[in-house]
Amino acid sequence: MDFRRNGSLVPGVTIGDMGVKTIGNDLDNAWVAFDNIWLPKSALLDKYCAIEDNQYVQKMKGIRTMDMIGQRLYTGRVAVAQAALTFGKSLFTSTKEYSDAKKCWSPANDEPSLSSIPQLVDLYNEADEGFSKLDAYLGACEKELSQCLSADVMPSRALVESIAVGKVRAVEDTISLCFRLKQDVGSFALMSGAGFEQMDFLQCCKFAEGDSRILMQKMTRDRLKAFTKDSQGSSEERAMCEALTQALSKGGKTGWTDNYRTVYSIAELIMKRTMDSKQQAKSKL
Repeated sequence: MDFRRNGSLVPGVTIGDMGVKTIGNDLDNAWVAFDNIWLPKSALLDKYCAIEDNQYVQKMKGIRTMDMIGQRLYTGRVAVAQAALTFGKSLFTSTKEYSDAKKCWSPANDEPSLSSIPQLVDLYNEADEGFSKLDAYLGACEKELSQCLSADVMPSRALVESIAVGKVRAVEDTISLCFRLKQDVGSFALMSGAGFEQMDFLQCCKFAEGDSRILMQKMTRDRLKAFTKDSQGSSEERAMCEALTQALSKGGKTGWTDNYRTVYSIAELIMKRTMDSKQQAKSKL
C-alpha cells in the first residue's frame, strides 16, 4: 500500500518512534498503526499461501508453512549466534590486553599483572575453550545449511534442531562469560569505551531469530513427542522425560508451566547431547 502521498502519511496510518534504547539506536525502530484501512486482495504477500473462497490454501503441497519461510530464519539463527560469539571474543581480547598490562601490588614487589589472578586465569582459559568449541559447532551447522541452500532442499529436522541448539548455547554462554568477566576485572568494566557498556547487544541476540526460552521449550516439546519411540539420550534425560510425561498427564492445562524447571532441564540435556554428538562425529573424520 502507499505509505505516504506527496510526502504526507495517508489517512488512517499513524507512526511513532519507539524511543531511545540502551543500544542499537542506529536501528530506526518505530511502530505503525492502521485504522480502518482496506486493501485489495492483490496486496497480499501470497507466494506460499492464499485465501480462496474464504479458505486458507497452501500453494506448495507437502511442505510445512514454517519450512517454506524458515530458511531465512535458520540462516539468521546461525548469523546471530556467530555475532554473539564475535562480541564475546572481542570483549575478552580487549579486556585481556588491559589486564595483561595492568600491574598489581604484591608483598614480594614483583608487580604481577592483573591477568595472573586465579579467577581471571581460569576464566580466560574457560572462554578460550568455550568459544573455540562453539565456533567449530556453528561452522559445521553453517556448512550443512549452505549445502541445503545450494541444492535447494529443506534442512533436516536434525539440522534445524542443531541450529537452534547452537543459537541458544552461543548466546547464553557468551552472556554468562561476559557477565562473569565484568565481575572479576574490577573498575575497568565501568570505563566508557571498555566494551562492557555494549553488553545489551547480547540481550538483542537473546531474543532475535527465536528467544532462548521459546527454543528450549520447543526442544523439550519435540523430545516428548518422540519419547515413547526414541530411547536416545542419557539415563538422566530419559528419566526426566518420563517424569515430565507423567506430570503432564496428571497436571492438565497447567502441567507444563507447573514443571517449567524440568522443561528447561531437559532442554539443557538435549543441547549437551546434540553438541557432544557433533563433536564426536567431527573427531571421527
